[in-house]
Amino acid sequence: MKAVQIHATGGPEVLQQAELPIPEPGPGQVLIRVEAIGVNFIEIYFRKGVYKASLPFTPGSEASGTVEELGPGVTGFAAGDLVASTSVLGSYAEYALVPAAQLVKVPVGITPEQAAAAMLQGMTAHYLANSTFPLKAGDTALVHAGAGGVGLLLTQIATRLGARVITTVSTPAKAGLSREAGAAATILYSQQDFVAEVKRLTNGKGVDVVYDSVGKNTFEGSLNCLRPRGLLALFGASSGPVPPFDLIQLSSKGSLFITRPTLWHYVATRAELEKRAGDVLGWVAKGELKLRTEFSYPLAEAAQAQIDMEARKTTGKILLTP
Repeated sequence: MKAVQIHATGGPEVLQQAELPIPEPGPGQVLIRVEAIGVNFIEIYFRKGVYKASLPFTPGSEASGTVEELGPGVTGFAAGDLVASTSVLGSYAEYALVPAAQLVKVPVGITPEQAAAAMLQGMTAHYLANSTFPLKAGDTALVHAGAGGVGLLLTQIATRLGARVITTVSTPAKAGLSREAGAAATILYSQQDFVAEVKRLTNGKGVDVVYDSVGKNTFEGSLNCLRPRGLLALFGASSGPVPPFDLIQLSSKGSLFITRPTLWHYVATRAELEKRAGDVLGWVAKGELKLRTEFSYPLAEAAQAQIDMEARKTTGKILLTP
């Protein structure tokens, strides 16, 4: 099978296409023929060596595909089922193994591309809005990177819950996409001070919650946007890790809360995984949650996909297709 492999950490050039044997499923595993691959920032962290992995390795964890073979002890799936997961073992490939416990069936009416686009970012938006800070009518949320994959989905889910959403974006075109997703206001962070704009838009009160996937460049400002006892959900670091921070500032800025959540702790049980995936895929099937999947690259162009993601040249979900 064709796959993308990394033999040394570094820049996009370390992503090399290779011919590898098709893996065989072990106990509790399912072999899938990959049809669509979700590209996420975590793969860039692994490629650069920020997150450690044994070399060589095939990156990726999110994909949809067709069940080819079941490993010993696996029940509930059959050859030919369209399935999706955020725990695919090396998804940048034509075939991959998935732990059956982390696999879900894709509802009728959803394409492989939609399934791959919805799983990680959709379930991330789901837990942020429903569990990390359960939004309700009357709440105001600030969403950084509002035209990104999570940003667009989080905006839609937050507005479903009755919250008012303010987003930060880099260009007027991205502001338009964010407003289409339901944002009540957008801030061009490249031209405006987002803290001052948030205070203006909230009559000086600040927001109830900030959902921040940017990290270093927005962290201090995010704290300054919060109302007293507000919460900062720092769920990514696309601009780099946040530097060491004196917790006394949380007191001086209004008895604030900070959390650093990750999806894996919000789908730790089969029940939670099925609930979140079921909601997200169900909304997509009904047309109630809109996906943007116009940025799709052949598997051989994985490096370019990551380059464009880092340069913020894309909106919505980036996909690879074998």
